[in-house]
Amino acid sequence: MSPTLKRIVLLVAVTLLVSGCGIFHGGPGPMAGDARGERGETASRTTAKAEASAPQLAKVVWHVDFGDPKRLSAMIQNVNNMVSTYQGNFQEYDVRVVFLAAGIRFVTEDALKNTPFAEDKTFRAQRKDLIQRLNQLRELHNVKLEYCELTRDAINLPKDKIIAGVEPVVSGVVRIAELQSKGYAYLKVE
Repeated sequence: MSPTLKRIVLLVAVTLLVSGCGIFHGGPGPMAGDARGERGETASRTTAKAEASAPQLAKVVWHVDFGDPKRLSAMIQNVNNMVSTYQGNFQEYDVRVVFLAAGIRFVTEDALKNTPFAEDKTFRAQRKDLIQRLNQLRELHNVKLEYCELTRDAINLPKDKIIAGVEPVVSGVVRIAELQSKGYAYLKVE
């Protein structure tokens, strides 16, 4: 049974108890011969209320179009805090990070020489740690990592140079817009 379904069952049980349904205290209620409880609510209406109050799937998209390793480090920490909070609250989530433009440098070990996104000394020193932290988000917290194919193609980066587990999307900005139209909250570290 999923965590969401468990919460719904618990909410229904608590709602039935509080609403005076005869199931728990033997008094009048929808299960005690009459089709309605003390407040005139049917069991299905009570269940619908409990389902409506159940936590929704948290949907978030993070936009990474920058090349600053400090910003990426801060974003990784924010994403980690976010998913840890969702997990602590037993809330299901779908968190995605979309890399495009200068952000592509974070999803490859290639130095990207002769491109606008070529690694510098600072990034070279932090690359291994940042990639490891991104992989932990993906592997331990099921955060989905996606990269822009238009950017990859524009800098002639072979597909096999993208780190494992990062999925391609045709256009990073189109992907972000699609996710926002589906109810994903948009976040970007400044």
